[in-house]
Amino acid sequence: MSQKDTHIEEADRTLRLKKHKQLFNLLSIAAGLIFLQGYMIEPLIPRLSEVFNVPVQEIGFIVPAYMLSYALMALFYGLLSDRFGRWSIIRLSLIIFVVCTALTATSQTAGQMATWRLLTGIGASGVIPLTFALIGDLFPFDQRGVKLGLVFAAMEGGMAAGSAGGAILEPYIGWRWLFLGTAIMAAIVLVLLNPYGALFDTAKAEKLPSIHQIFRGYSNVLVTFRGKRTYSYVLWNGVYHSGVYTWLGLYLSQRYEMNALNIGLTILGYGIPGLLLSPAIGKAVDKWGRRWLIPAGLIMAGLSGLFMILNIPPYMTTISVLVLSLGYDLTQPLFVGIVTDLGDDDKLGQTMGLKVFLLFTGFGVGSLIFGELLNFGFGVSLAVFGLIQLISGLIAIPLFWQEVPWSKSSS
Repeated sequence: MSQKDTHIEEADRTLRLKKHKQLFNLLSIAAGLIFLQGYMIEPLIPRLSEVFNVPVQEIGFIVPAYMLSYALMALFYGLLSDRFGRWSIIRLSLIIFVVCTALTATSQTAGQMATWRLLTGIGASGVIPLTFALIGDLFPFDQRGVKLGLVFAAMEGGMAAGSAGGAILEPYIGWRWLFLGTAIMAAIVLVLLNPYGALFDTAKAEKLPSIHQIFRGYSNVLVTFRGKRTYSYVLWNGVYHSGVYTWLGLYLSQRYEMNALNIGLTILGYGIPGLLLSPAIGKAVDKWGRRWLIPAGLIMAGLSGLFMILNIPPYMTTISVLVLSLGYDLTQPLFVGIVTDLGDDDKLGQTMGLKVFLLFTGFGVGSLIFGELLNFGFGVSLAVFGLIQLISGLIAIPLFWQEVPWSKSSS
């Protein structure tokens, strides 16, 4: 190859990397907006209970309505993207998300809001798992930690903005404008993404798989110890974090008699650690592996829930929320990295869809179970969830001990 050809190839590579960076920046913003609208609901539960004149447990149903529909559709979006391409499905998912998020603002009853939240979950669930799948398409396993860190940093930023911003802004602009504003921002991102459609890989499957092939694909992943272990922890971790976080607004309202503004300020820390530390965590994963970080994240999250049982001042609750959030940052992104290494590359959409299905099933089930346990009080609910999480973290030490970078595992 001549020197001129080498320069041309290097210039093409630099341009391609620049476009990939711009693409992932936009996809990360889209992921952040999806998490923003998902997490701005929970702190508003006491307020929405007053608006629609229903019990908090009834209005709380809008959380599992969104999470479970999100979980179910994630299975189908992954399969469809393997057949029709990542970009076609991400674009469709974003369109549905924009429309349904905007229409949520028209809700006149709790039932209507639950319906729109269910439909929003159907639309939203195609973006994030397919972004993860795209990382698996374009980057080798030992380079995925940083890219996953970028996406999770945006998701954590969305958590923080939604958790605090929703509660803080609602008294001034109203809850309807929170949804309309999110829909407008997502529509802008969709328009900006359009020129990058050509960067996505072409479809990997020539036709949609049969039902038998679908379940065989899942069984091939779950038959391995690594698959069963990872997916089991994805499910439980979703149960734990959703259960504790969903009801934090009610916890603060009952224990400290906080209004919506103070609730938002108190839980502002949820998402901040990930926003600041996700890229660094991603680099640490690529360098040292996951065997130290995953158990630490599980144990930290469990201890934070148990700590909130104590008679602590509000600022200590904020610290507990920060630790809870960091525990999430040290687990779910790392589980995603493992999932991208399970199964064949042409089934990546399916394996990622199964991961998101289990995670958001955990989110939905966790909020329901924790809500039912509230009949016995917050102390019992936090004790049950915190102890199980703590035990799962201790068990994870031997279970994840082999999760080291390839360079170390092969040396």
